[in-house]
Amino acid sequence: MAKDKMNEKPVPEDVRDETAEMPEQEAAEEAVGAVEAAEASEAPEPKAKGPFGKAKKEPKKDQGQLLAEAADKYLRLAAEYDNYRKRTAKEKDTAWTEAKAQTVAAFLPVYDNLERALKQETTDEAYKKGVEMTMKGLQDALTSLGVEVIPALGETFDPNRHNAVMHCDDEEAGENTIVEVFQQGFICGEKVIRFSMVKVAN
Repeated sequence: MAKDKMNEKPVPEDVRDETAEMPEQEAAEEAVGAVEAAEASEAPEPKAKGPFGKAKKEPKKDQGQLLAEAADKYLRLAAEYDNYRKRTAKEKDTAWTEAKAQTVAAFLPVYDNLERALKQETTDEAYKKGVEMTMKGLQDALTSLGVEVIPALGETFDPNRHNAVMHCDDEEAGENTIVEVFQQGFICGEKVIRFSMVKVAN
């Protein structure tokens, strides 16, 4: 052991100093880098500058302005909801009317047959009474659904409700007056289920 120590060469002082200082210098550099990174991350974003290079100041909204904006948003939302409610109610009503119109249209041939049967002469009073009661029941059912017969005979021709299939000259009738009804028309509210088939004079 003594020989090994004797054989060791002395290390120069400048080399010893650099070797001793290396870990401390690296630690210091790492600490400086960490501080700079932290400052960079916390640095505020640059503010927008005006035409003369000065930073613009963001205008502060007072409580009155904020309240007015909130009230405006509330009124807009209320108006939108009211429009939605009215539109939905209208669509629902239209769908219900369309459904009724299609259902009633399917029963109109039965109405026409009963009407023809009532116009036939018969000596069988029981048969006649039965047809009349059946027609009355059908008419009551249509009325309960809000379906009405379109007035035609003696009325002025209305292309929105009547379908003119014949014309004639009649001095006793007024101009565009319906003088005969071939088939009854029906209406539900403003929805025409079937146009009246008529003959128009003059």
